Amino acid sequence: MQDAIALAIENNLGLETDRYGPLLAATSLERAQAGGPVRGVPSASAQVSSVNAGVGVNGSSQSAGLGGGGGGRGGGGGGNAAIQQVGAITPNLDPVLQSTTTQGHLTQPQANTVLSQTNALIQQVRTTNTTLQLGLISGGVVQYRNYEQSLRENAPSNILNPAVGPHMDLAFRHSLLQGFGVKLNDRGIRIAKINTGASQEQFRSQLLNLVANVLNSYWDLVSASDELKAIAAGAIPRVELSRAAAEVATRRQDLVVSQANLRQRENALKEMLVRTPDAAVEAAEILTLDRIEIPEADDLPGLRQLVATAMAKRPDVAVAKLRDQTAEMSLTGTENPLLPSVQVTGQTFNRGVAGTPQVSSGGSPNPYFVGGYGTALGQIFRRNFPNYSAGVSLSVPLGNRTAQGDYGIDQLQFRQSQLSGQRDTNAIVVDISARMSALRQARARHAAAVNTRTLQEQLLAADRQKFSSGMATFNDIIRDQRALVAAQISEVNALAAYAHARVSLDQTLGETLERNNVTLEEGLSGRVGRESKAPEVVVGKE
Repeated sequence: MQDAIALAIENNLGLETDRYGPLLAATSLERAQAGGPVRGVPSASAQVSSVNAGVGVNGSSQSAGLGGGGGGRGGGGGGNAAIQQVGAITPNLDPVLQSTTTQGHLTQPQANTVLSQTNALIQQVRTTNTTLQLGLISGGVVQYRNYEQSLRENAPSNILNPAVGPHMDLAFRHSLLQGFGVKLNDRGIRIAKINTGASQEQFRSQLLNLVANVLNSYWDLVSASDELKAIAAGAIPRVELSRAAAEVATRRQDLVVSQANLRQRENALKEMLVRTPDAAVEAAEILTLDRIEIPEADDLPGLRQLVATAMAKRPDVAVAKLRDQTAEMSLTGTENPLLPSVQVTGQTFNRGVAGTPQVSSGGSPNPYFVGGYGTALGQIFRRNFPNYSAGVSLSVPLGNRTAQGDYGIDQLQFRQSQLSGQRDTNAIVVDISARMSALRQARARHAAAVNTRTLQEQLLAADRQKFSSGMATFNDIIRDQRALVAAQISEVNALAAYAHARVSLDQTLGETLERNNVTLEEGLSGRVGRESKAPEVVVGKE
């Protein structure tokens, strides 16, 4: 039997498929630890950005408020998403590094030549924009931005040409009500951690069911083999065949049916033990070395203690408890959107400008701005031109029926789940009571079958003595032998019924694996380290 269990753990394709469950849960945990929306929901987070101004003709226009330069928070409208996430979305907790370099050659007609002093402004522009953004588990975003612009143009009015205009930004955005809090934003991580444990419990349940099925199939094969032996042992001797020709056909039919039943039981067990059966495996015969044994007493504890054992060991009970925990954690995500949205933003950036003096401009630049990129970078680090900004945004949805509806749905489903859990607990109590009763009945039926078989053996022995002295007929012997075979088959069936009842009770209590020395690690790895050993043979028994 231990060999059959080991083969099933190592080769069963159903269990091999189930092993992917814990792996998928571990991968989902890794994804959850990165934050962001759930899988399949597009991200709508915007980066904090700013625009550099003051370099070149167009930059001077923007600084003076004469041009339409974009500034402030970068964003952009997105299309309608097919998938939406209910509740607050955790910020992306993995740092994101982005760098964009643009090289351009631009020619712009100048209707007003006051600033450019040329009819066609020709520019060679190179910009490099590098950002590093990190989400905070408390519900905020921090971003560092390094921007560099290099500009060369044909405007005689430019005092610095070519020129560079770098600046560095540090921006911060955080939610205060809606979307605020570690408990809110790490709920996905906590749920994913619980799901990893739940996936192992689900696998343990599948492993437990497989072991129970192997045990039942093994004992079915044992009982089919014993039934075949009983029928074969009850065959009529050849010397008496002529006197019982009518009985021969019946016995032969019983033997063929029993042999077919044995082959069917073998095939059912092979299906669980073999990964890819071939012709050799299909033709092989399974020899069962373990026999069904009934102990002197079952020594079952009370119903209350058995229920406590089941609640502590059954994997489905553990999974149900973990699901309740994850459902309660998810309630935080739908409760938080009931609050108004308040966000604070802060930004500080330093800029610098440097370049080569242009003699044709007719002016002399401030020597402080004469130089290259290093000169402009020094201005930034010395904070010669600091900039600060801060803001608060408030959004209060009037009515907020969407968030109220989501919260109400989750609350009702959570209460419904709790009631279902109590109903399942009550069903476990009834199930254990029924399995205890079935085990006691199986023991009683076996005791009655043993007594019946013993009496039939005694009756056959007595009628054989009578037959030898002429006091009984051959038909009496045939009838007694037929009754003895039926009694032996009933005993075999009673043994099998007891074995199934014991397996069913262990399965209901969640003790199948430990009673058969199977560990969860063996099931997950698909390797059983125990050596195959034949059962010990007791002297005096076959």
